[in-house]
Amino acid sequence: MPSLGADMETGTILEWRVAPGDVVARGDIVAVVSTEKADIEIETFEAGKIGELVAVVGQEVPVGEVIATILATDASSPAPPHVEPPRVAPPHVEPSRRSAEPSRGRSDEPRTPDRRSAVSPRARRRATELGIDLDAVVASAGGRAVTADDVERLSGAASAARDDTTSPKRTPPSTDASGRAIDAVGRLMAQSKRDIPHFYVAEEIDVSRALTWMEERNAERPVEQRVLPAALLLRAVVLALDEVPELNAHLTDGVIVVSGTVDLAVAISRRGGGLVAPVIRGAELLRLDELMGALKGVVSRARTGELRGSDVDTASITVTNLGDQGADAVWGVIVPPQVAIVGFGRITERPWAVDGMLTVRRAVTATLSADHRASHGHQGARFLRAIARALENPEALA
Repeated sequence: MPSLGADMETGTILEWRVAPGDVVARGDIVAVVSTEKADIEIETFEAGKIGELVAVVGQEVPVGEVIATILATDASSPAPPHVEPPRVAPPHVEPSRRSAEPSRGRSDEPRTPDRRSAVSPRARRRATELGIDLDAVVASAGGRAVTADDVERLSGAASAARDDTTSPKRTPPSTDASGRAIDAVGRLMAQSKRDIPHFYVAEEIDVSRALTWMEERNAERPVEQRVLPAALLLRAVVLALDEVPELNAHLTDGVIVVSGTVDLAVAISRRGGGLVAPVIRGAELLRLDELMGALKGVVSRARTGELRGSDVDTASITVTNLGDQGADAVWGVIVPPQVAIVGFGRITERPWAVDGMLTVRRAVTATLSADHRASHGHQGARFLRAIARALENPEALA
C-alpha cells in the first residue's frame, strides 16, 4: 500500500484494474484505493506480470503492506531461433497457508470482488454521499458496470417515493465520505498549528501588466489553449523559489532538507466536501503553457474523483487560491513536513499611487505562512517581493 500523503496510515482497496497474469508497464493504473481524503488511482512503478492480488476489494491495508505481487519479465530477450526450450516438469508445491486457511477475524463467506469492482469509484462515493444502497444500484444496472448516473437516477426515484408519503420529514443525504475528508484535513491542520511556529507576511501586488500581457496572448489562441490568471500566479511562485529556495523544503525531526525540485501542491475544494491538494511535480521545468496544462489536469481529476497516486505524493510547497470565491486574502496553514504555504486572494481594481499620481490598478494580495524554525520574516518578505517582480515583468513568466 503506497503512502499517498504524509498523514496516511491505511488505505482501502475499492477496485482492481488488473488480474493475475496481466502484463503491466510502468505508470499503468492497477487499482483504486480509498483514503480519508479521496479515492486515488494507484499506478505501478515496475513493469512485469501481475502475480497475486494479495489484498481483496473492501480490505483496509496499512501503508507499506503488500497488496499485490509483480513478477519480472524479460520481453527484450526473445528465445534463440530454432531452439526448442527444455521441458521441465513443474515441482510439487504445497498449497500456501494464505489460500488454505481463512484470514483471522474475517468472514468465511466467499467474497465477490468482481461484483463490487463493476462499480466505479465515483458511483460508490455518490452512493455513500446520498445514502443509497449500493446493492440496489448494482441490481438495477442489470449486470453492466455501475456509473454515478445510475446512482443519481436511483436517488431521484427514492426521493420521488419519499415525496409521495404522508410524512413531512425527509432524510438528508449522508455525508460520511465528505465528513471523513474534512476530519482528516482538520486533524492534520490541528497538528500543524500545534507543532509549527507559524509566521505570516503579506504584500499587495500590481498584476495589471501581467494580466494585459496574458489577455493579448490569449486573444490570438483558441479557447482550449488560453492561460488563466491562476497559472500566472503559480509560475511566479516557481520563479520566486529559485531566489528563496529555503521555503521549498521539508523539516523532519529537526532536520531541514531543501528540495531539488519544485513539487507544487494546489489546494482544491472537492464538490462533495473536503479539500485535496494534488501535486504538480517538477514545476520548475514547466513553461507557462505547460504549467497551465498540468493545472487543468489535476483540477479535473480532483473534481471528478479520478486522482492518481502520483497526484497526491508529498509536495515541497503548497499554494492556496481563494480568489474565485471572492476572498480578498487567505492565510494558509502549513502542511507538514513542508515549511511554507502561499496564499492568493481575488484580483480586484484598487487605487494605486504611481509616480506621485493616483490611478487604478488590478492587484492581488499574496500571503505567506512559513515555519519559523526553517526561515524568518526577512526571507518571507524577499520571497513575496520576488513573486511581485515576476508578475510586474510578465515576459519572464513565459
